Amino acid sequence: MEQIVSIKDFSLSLKTPGQTTIDVGRFRKHFELSQQALARLAGVHRATVADAPANEKLQRLMRDSLRIVSAATAIADDEERAIYWMRNTPIPEFDHRTAMDLVADGKTDAVVKYLLSIESGSSG
Repeated sequence: MEQIVSIKDFSLSLKTPGQTTIDVGRFRKHFELSQQALARLAGVHRATVADAPANEKLQRLMRDSLRIVSAATAIADDEERAIYWMRNTPIPEFDHRTAMDLVADGKTDAVVKYLLSIESGSSG
């Protein structure tokens, strides 16, 4: 994966050209998700990923994922490491679930607060 210098650049690299939405294909590539996995996480039918990429549930999951990557990048200094952490690292404070699972369950704010507490040195 190419190195992006800032979370702003990373976010812009996911933008759908000429629109204000996140491009599903670019998101899937960076997060290494299949169409079916992304659909499952967003709670939509797999056809929605291809046929209705502007679907609100799908876009919300992708926006919330970017929030987590933004917060995690402040600690990890690298969006690739932040994405790896988000997808693969169990968080003991959340019953050993991953941040990606928590985002899929609508718990983005809790994960961001957790990451901010780590950044400030009060946890982790």
